[in-house]
Amino acid sequence: MTEVPSLRLRRTAVPDFSDDELARLVRRREWAHLRRGAYLDGPLPTDAAIRHRLLVRATVAALRRPAVVSHQSAAVLHDLPLWGVRLDRVHVIRRPPAWNDASKVLVAHVGRLRDDEVEVIDGIALTGVVRTALDLARALPHEAAVVVLDAALHAKRLSSEQLLEGLEVIAGSPGSRAAARAVRFADGKSESVGESRSRVLLHRLGLAPSAHQFGIHEPQGEFVAQADFVWEEQRLVGEFDGRVKYGRLLRPGQDPGDAVFEEKKREDAIRDEGYSVVRWIWGELQRPVRLGARVERALGRLTR
Repeated sequence: MTEVPSLRLRRTAVPDFSDDELARLVRRREWAHLRRGAYLDGPLPTDAAIRHRLLVRATVAALRRPAVVSHQSAAVLHDLPLWGVRLDRVHVIRRPPAWNDASKVLVAHVGRLRDDEVEVIDGIALTGVVRTALDLARALPHEAAVVVLDAALHAKRLSSEQLLEGLEVIAGSPGSRAAARAVRFADGKSESVGESRSRVLLHRLGLAPSAHQFGIHEPQGEFVAQADFVWEEQRLVGEFDGRVKYGRLLRPGQDPGDAVFEEKKREDAIRDEGYSVVRWIWGELQRPVRLGARVERALGRLTR
């Protein structure tokens, strides 16, 4: 596990280090400059979420007016996965009277915020999971919003009922229609960012599966496998995978090659029950037309 460097604020570091010494530490790459007045006693983490957590702490410490961490910044603190979302600036909400503001490292939104929509994690006030999810559903493109909502539902961090109740509260506000669309589409059955994105793209391409996370059984009722997606009438199974998926399949002490072999046996078992299988990987999610063509070919072969 990668060790996370400690955050060092200039106002507390200066008694021990002069500005010239801080600059030399950065030039020698012993420390890293995170933002104005904030350093790390080590290199910048390569993981975007870890780096953003540190940026949130440094930025909140520098705020001159009260604010509650929100939007993607709150999602990171809640350990919710994000896709296609910039993490170069910290997002906060201020209650009125205030004004929207943006700088190189901070985006300040103005909005009403009930006390029960705020919680504290490690000393930082942030919007709760439901408010965070709905704020992002209002602000993000549909695909990115669904990724967050699916993940929160799958992890049971919130419920569909809570999201629907929240929609009633924000009805008529900017972005509320986009949020309602994303909430209606969201489904906690999706087990990964890739599955959520696949589901959005397949619907957009007019190739919506009949079900996802579909259980396949033998005629006697014995469970065979669970498929990511299925077109039941055409007896076609769709699987989003790639190397990441095989990593998730590894049992303690299991070799990656063994996991690939187990997956091949699983696919053979699915085919034995009369299903064909079409697979796609991350790269094809970046090329929806190519993904659509592959699924259409698979469906076409089976309907002739």
